[in-house]
Amino acid sequence: MRRPIALLAGFLIAGACALPASAADGDEDFTIKDPRITESSGLAASRQHPGIYWTHNDQDKGAYLYAVDSSTGETVATITLTGVGTPRDVEAISMGPGNEIYVGDIGDNDGVEWPYVWVYRLPEPKTLKDQTIRATQYVVKYSDGPRDAESLVVHPKTGRVYIIDKQEDGGHLYEAPAELSATGTNVFKPISPVDLWATDAAFSPDGNTLAVRGYFGGIAYDWNSGKLKRLERISVPLGQGESVSYSTDGTKIMLGSEGVNSGVVAKDAPGNAGSAESSSGGGSSASSDDGDSDRTGDLKLGAIAVLVACAVVFGFRRLVRRR
Repeated sequence: MRRPIALLAGFLIAGACALPASAADGDEDFTIKDPRITESSGLAASRQHPGIYWTHNDQDKGAYLYAVDSSTGETVATITLTGVGTPRDVEAISMGPGNEIYVGDIGDNDGVEWPYVWVYRLPEPKTLKDQTIRATQYVVKYSDGPRDAESLVVHPKTGRVYIIDKQEDGGHLYEAPAELSATGTNVFKPISPVDLWATDAAFSPDGNTLAVRGYFGGIAYDWNSGKLKRLERISVPLGQGESVSYSTDGTKIMLGSEGVNSGVVAKDAPGNAGSAESSSGGGSSASSDDGDSDRTGDLKLGAIAVLVACAVVFGFRRLVRRR
């Protein structure tokens, strides 16, 4: 998410993402109003607390999670994590079985050099109030060396953890051991290619579909026991798109972005009856079964965004500020 292309594209269309806070039941558009949340990089729908979405900054002053009420856009609880080190680049959040929250401190795009990254696990609080919760920290390595990643998902049925690395020409889905070890190193292995420069991903509540998003598009996959089978394209709103979550009932996917007062856009979930995005192709999400064409299309859009945005924001200090 510190990539120049994302920043440039974000500046180019920053004004296009202001959204009303209109959600009443957690499956409509809303705006994150908390001024502390400037780099919302992950999103996860609470199962215990209807209409609540958990999010976090990728770079924060500590290990914090924020519970945002989608009906108002306001933060109703701030969780401070203990039992973990100083976070480096927190990029993803996912709900696992038993109302447990998994957090991915997995970003590594300043040279892709970390010999290990971290995953944190903590119980979702039953009461929404500011509080401190002790988390379990897991050390993660990849079988093929350091990777930059922004997508972590936990299968809602099995509880197994997965990471998708972030590469312009498409990455891979990495699988954790069946059970994570809090005392040893957890080696994640690639098991299936992903045809997208992935910034986040989410499982459907039944665990049968994996939605993966990037800056300029998304793809829904049939889970197929981890051997991903492409289903359809997902259109995404313009902006520095960083997060995705299913609504708790699985009828919507929620697509978030970065920035102050960042918007979360609700779209019909892939395959959901009546979804314009899942039919013959509304907007920019024409269905295609060719993963190569998706990657090419994303890169072309990215190149256009870079050229135009450079002309608009040339010299602006934020382009070179480390985020």
